[in-house]
Amino acid sequence: MNKGVSGGSRGWSGATGPWSGGRWGRRVMSRLDRVIETGVDRARRGLRVLREDLWTLRADPLPPFVWLRWFPHGLLCLIAFGVTLGAAAQLADNGVGPQLAFLIGLAQGGAVVLALWRPVSAWWLSMAGALVGAVVAHTHLMAGEAHDFTWPWSSAAIIGHMAVLLLLALRVRTRVAVEALAVTVFLTYVLEGLWGAADYTPTGVLAIVLCSVVVVLGTALRGRREARVQLEQQTTLTAEERARRALLEERNRIARELHDVVAHHMSVISIQAQVAPLLVEDPPQELKDNLAGIRQNALEALTELRRVLGVLRSELPDDLGMLGQGGDVAAAVPDAPQPTLDQLDSLIENTRAAGLEVRTDIQGRAVPYPPGVELSAYRIVQESLSNAMRHAPGSAVRVEVVHFPDGLFLSIINSRPTRPASESPGTGHGLLGMRERASMLGGHVVYTPTLHGGFAVSAFLPRDGRPRGERSEPPYNPETHLIFPKPGDDLP
Repeated sequence: MNKGVSGGSRGWSGATGPWSGGRWGRRVMSRLDRVIETGVDRARRGLRVLREDLWTLRADPLPPFVWLRWFPHGLLCLIAFGVTLGAAAQLADNGVGPQLAFLIGLAQGGAVVLALWRPVSAWWLSMAGALVGAVVAHTHLMAGEAHDFTWPWSSAAIIGHMAVLLLLALRVRTRVAVEALAVTVFLTYVLEGLWGAADYTPTGVLAIVLCSVVVVLGTALRGRREARVQLEQQTTLTAEERARRALLEERNRIARELHDVVAHHMSVISIQAQVAPLLVEDPPQELKDNLAGIRQNALEALTELRRVLGVLRSELPDDLGMLGQGGDVAAAVPDAPQPTLDQLDSLIENTRAAGLEVRTDIQGRAVPYPPGVELSAYRIVQESLSNAMRHAPGSAVRVEVVHFPDGLFLSIINSRPTRPASESPGTGHGLLGMRERASMLGGHVVYTPTLHGGFAVSAFLPRDGRPRGERSEPPYNPETHLIFPKPGDDLP
């Protein structure tokens, strides 16, 4: 039994595991070295930040108000004058020589004026004046030459340092002001708490409290001023963005009207110039050449028009909002003559004259619509007929107009072309314009090729012509009542 115990003792004392004395000591020392290195690095970084902040000469300028430029100057000059005289008088009354007392007071008062231009430098000057004054006064206190002296801060030094810290907090970053306050608190604690003196009235706590209050006040005023500046900048940016959107909306309106009006008539001219020689028996060559020239000029004009439309639409935002009040397109240009549904007959007659067979089907009782609804309906029919003339020459077109209690339904379907279409690649601006017109009125447009080579367009425009977000009642859903074209649809 004893051997086992002694053997166990030998095993414990001769252990070489992780708990052996030498290895455990090295591990503790290694960890202690790392902790010390980390602490030293952090202290160096902190001192570097303090040096960069408290030795900087940069400061934000005062706000550009006339009264705020001159009133603080005069007030601070009066405060500086009072601080200079008060500090010199307090020091001289307690045994300090008049010349030295005046220099210390001048440093503390001059720091107040300097803070208008160099707040960080002024803080250093004020701090140096307060420290020199405290050291000189401490010498006289220990010698018994001064009695009941306010130490380490005199009343004049507290007032001057408060003014300097207030300007510092107003004109530099919050972090710099807090660091200056922390250094002030630290030096006050060293003077009063560790050094001390005899027969004096302590003012360290009072000075710390008052300086903290002015730093908080200055920081709050600076934050309020910065928030006001940011608000003004944001308001300016919002106004510029609103003006830009208005300009882009106007460009969009111009592009849409150019495409719907000019492109339609140029397409009609081109088709008529192409069909005209077929309507005359044995037309002279001169007539053919003139008509070919007219057609070529019309096609070139269409090409240039598409290029201009591409430029106008190149910078449009995704969501263009409203053009005028209540979605009324006519309200955007009140003096411009705008077509209505009553002019659909003349539009269809012009299309028939260009060589297309057009059938119409009008159902329901026609009622007055807002100008925006009638204009959009006219443009949708006009664009659909222009596309049929351009891409499906010789086709048959059916135009259906249905008046519902909730709005207007349009359907334009053309059959496949009977002769080859001329090379005129579209840009898609017409279809995009139709969708934009319907969308800003709270409706929508559907278009798709038909099964037998034709093309179908259907649109629904609400009666009130208001976007869905401006209605108090639930929006009308035409898809539950109307039949929109599908890829298999075609003319009956």
